[in-house]
Amino acid sequence: MPAMQPVVSGEIDSDSGIDATTSPLGSAGPSITPDTEISPPNSPFTPSEKLNDARQTAKKKLATLTLEEKVSLLTAADFWRTKAIPEKGIPAAKTTDGPNGARGSIFVGGTKAALFPCGISLAATWNKDILYSIGQHLGNETKARSANILLGPTVCLHRHPLGGRNFESFSEDPFLTGKLSAQYIRGLQQKGVAAAIKHFVANEQETERNNMNTVVSERSLRELYLRPFEIAVREASPWAVMSSYNLINGVHADMNHYTITEILRGEWGFDGTVISDWDGINSTVETLKAGCDIEFPFSKKWRFEKALKAVEDGSLTVEDIDRATENALTLITRVKGDDVSEEAAEREDNRAETRELIREAGVQGLTLLKNETSILPIDPRTTKLAIIGPNANRAIAGGGGSASLNPYYTTIPLESIKSALKEAGNQDEVTYAVGCHTNKWLPVASPLCTTRDGTQGVTIDWFAGDKFEGSPVLTQTRYNTDLFLWDSAPVAQVGPQWSAIATTYLTPTSTGKHTLSFMSVGAGKLYVDGKEVMDLWNWTEEGEAMFDGSIDYLIDVEMEAGKAVELKVRMTNELRPISKQKKTGATHKYGGCRIGFKEEDQIDYIQEAVETAKAADVAVLIVGVDAEWESEGYDRQSMDLPTDGVQDRLIEAVLAANPNTVVVNQSGSPVTMPWADKVPTILQAWFQGQEAGNALADVLFGKKNPSGKLPCTFPRRLEDSPAYHNWPGENLEVMYGEGLFIGYRHYERAKIEPLFPFGHGLSYTSFEYGRPSVNTKTLSSEVGSTVDITLAISNIGEVEGAETVQLYVHDEKSRLIRPEKELVAFEKVFLEPGETRHITISLDKRAVGYFDTAINRWIAEEGRFNVLIGASSADIRRTISFDVKKSFNWVF
Repeated sequence: MPAMQPVVSGEIDSDSGIDATTSPLGSAGPSITPDTEISPPNSPFTPSEKLNDARQTAKKKLATLTLEEKVSLLTAADFWRTKAIPEKGIPAAKTTDGPNGARGSIFVGGTKAALFPCGISLAATWNKDILYSIGQHLGNETKARSANILLGPTVCLHRHPLGGRNFESFSEDPFLTGKLSAQYIRGLQQKGVAAAIKHFVANEQETERNNMNTVVSERSLRELYLRPFEIAVREASPWAVMSSYNLINGVHADMNHYTITEILRGEWGFDGTVISDWDGINSTVETLKAGCDIEFPFSKKWRFEKALKAVEDGSLTVEDIDRATENALTLITRVKGDDVSEEAAEREDNRAETRELIREAGVQGLTLLKNETSILPIDPRTTKLAIIGPNANRAIAGGGGSASLNPYYTTIPLESIKSALKEAGNQDEVTYAVGCHTNKWLPVASPLCTTRDGTQGVTIDWFAGDKFEGSPVLTQTRYNTDLFLWDSAPVAQVGPQWSAIATTYLTPTSTGKHTLSFMSVGAGKLYVDGKEVMDLWNWTEEGEAMFDGSIDYLIDVEMEAGKAVELKVRMTNELRPISKQKKTGATHKYGGCRIGFKEEDQIDYIQEAVETAKAADVAVLIVGVDAEWESEGYDRQSMDLPTDGVQDRLIEAVLAANPNTVVVNQSGSPVTMPWADKVPTILQAWFQGQEAGNALADVLFGKKNPSGKLPCTFPRRLEDSPAYHNWPGENLEVMYGEGLFIGYRHYERAKIEPLFPFGHGLSYTSFEYGRPSVNTKTLSSEVGSTVDITLAISNIGEVEGAETVQLYVHDEKSRLIRPEKELVAFEKVFLEPGETRHITISLDKRAVGYFDTAINRWIAEEGRFNVLIGASSADIRRTISFDVKKSFNWVF
């Protein structure tokens, strides 16, 4: 019978794909940072000829091409690469996902790579310098994958707490998002790697993302959703922009002349290349005329012969083709020059300095929400600790979808905490209890599975054609029972229509009625010890998927400890039932399956956790979500911690047993915390990449001082959120009815007190804000005019720490309605105990402007502006004012 939803995720997005960590990693593998290099470091970086004259070079190459050759460059050559024409000196450029690591060309189990903290965790650092450094290191990682274009950063806003890709994006605030993304892009592109900033534009949900029409007012579009892109274009000049899947006010993003041609290229002067999201092209003529230059991935659906025919019948001009081809060539030239040599193999490049940066970024992103009785930091020398929770002994390092990859290693909270205590000389044993399970899907069966020869993994016998005829063409071993094969089936050997038999032997560790799960992408059947137990040959009920996958089906099987059970799957990539072929016009698509496994529960997990907590001085309770719950391809269905309230019950029970309880929440967006008023200490830990466990231990024991600030508001309940009434839309249309009032703008206007406000984050020390001064009381329309605000920040505590000074502007009187306050500047200041630093922050016209649709321009209106200086949007420490004596306006 059906239960839960499968682990697949979305239309073919490159940007999409199957989550490499859909079943979060278990506790296997190293939990401390490696000391040595896995592979030799890169040779010193030599900037490729990005060629300030890249466009001129592109023009020269364009002049040598036939019309057919030009059109061939407007669609990718395969899933990840642009088209090469070596005889004309045109190389292929390779793309790779994604925003928090360079994965390479295989989605599941590919080349190992550095896994950086997710976007929201990076934003929680509020540190522009660290974002620049991360861009630099991502450049190195991209090159190690032999790629030239990184598909990131993701700068869509957090319109609603349930957005499936909130974890991957930076913030609810467009200014914070834009400033951080600009530094990320600068660091990346200075390594000669192109950023493809995404998704352009108004793409804040995953529900029906390919078909959803975003209805958004012009002012909201300009002041919120376009703003991060605008800042990035102005300050970092990304070499590529990726169009989104959705429609914007009735027109698909890839064919939206208004957003691409009029605004991006016209008003902003963008000189880069626009690429589609994967399978995100929706026309032949309109998309090329609008300015979407390169289609990804390879497809014959919209371009090639159709584009040539459109030129022939006059619906496209040669100039249209030339413009798009020149843009495509400009990107290729910027990242590859004239290098038509064979693409090097992907490799690992596990650098010590990258590991250190990821750990530091993790520390700076950790956000201390509450510490009432100063339980933190914990003394590692003498404290007897209980480590409890479903995320305590797992590597919850990232969310799902195109942001996922195969990390060099992971660090696990339990192991990192044990290591820290041992290092401090604490001889007390750390006790551990899982407390509860929170699987959305059963964990992959892989850890208990072996091949015929006894090694861990699954054997796959591949057949040409979809009928299992003849002898296998190829036999492979895969190490995971997450066998989505859309990007890794050996099509070159077996052809576009294939069948396969996957065989593995599962050995349970206990006796009982255990549960197997099975979901299929194409046609599939599961056999246990030769007996057919699940027939999904003609499945019709789709799960939450980026790809066409069934829901997850469960079956209970009696098993004996230590006795292997044979699992066999027969599968093909044929679309079944036949009605799907008629609907899509395709007979074969993707194939694959996923096998999950869970042994029967034989203990009361919450009671075990209670007993563990009682015996400890401090209980550290690590809860949250994982890549199954937060992923590309679907939105969250609830803000509550999964599943069915069990984590909330666990927290209440542990707190009753031990009042010295620290709750650590791992999630990429807000969660409901009904226990927040009772728990003395709460630490928001996000998804922090491969150093997540070590960064957490550094902060728990005071080796490092937390300095994260919330980049999004945490509401008390979902009903308080700004888009609650119109999420996720209806009949393929979503109305951005909250207008300008998303995030903290909404909570302040509606006078709704959130659980934790935007910009909030505590420290182990205290900071004092001095009285600000300004260099001038007037901001003028003269070019370069600024108001420079100077103030002193002092660390009045006993340990070093960092404070993020946040500047908001309040317009005392405007012709049009404006938010109560808007973030216009921020600066992170690092201070020793007793140290005082004076900082100066400059505000220009953009700090006071809003978009006036009556004149279709930005305007700084005459009047008084108050600068609110604080530690969060709700914790304003100082104010100062200046005036605009005469209104003035501008375009960009």
